[in-house]
Amino acid sequence: MNITGRLTRDAEVRITSQDKQVVNFSVATNDSYRNKQGERIEQTTYFDCSYWITPNVAKLLTKGTLVELSGRVSTRAWTGNDGEPRAGLNFHTSQIKLHGGGKKSETAQATTSTNNSKAEDDLPF
Repeated sequence: MNITGRLTRDAEVRITSQDKQVVNFSVATNDSYRNKQGERIEQTTYFDCSYWITPNVAKLLTKGTLVELSGRVSTRAWTGNDGEPRAGLNFHTSQIKLHGGGKKSETAQATTSTNNSKAEDDLPF
């Protein structure tokens, strides 16, 4: 299965009790449709994601980054501290494709635009 969405927070590397490293992050996907009355309905779905292959990818996974993920979905259910039942979606990621848009992209764009304005001032005409 593939999903495309934006990271809702920076990725974190955690170490399991078996000393394995896992990258955890959260992705929001957006969808829209029209109901019977013709109104446009926006729907956001949140996935808790895990990536086990290499922890080095965590530094690239920053809040706001647009990613395309391949993997499998699972569900989990638990009882909250308030005693209410809860449920969530987990996405076990096997491939990550970055499309940009996170903090590092914004920094790179700011640097590029600053350099371009200096270059235009140096033109002899």
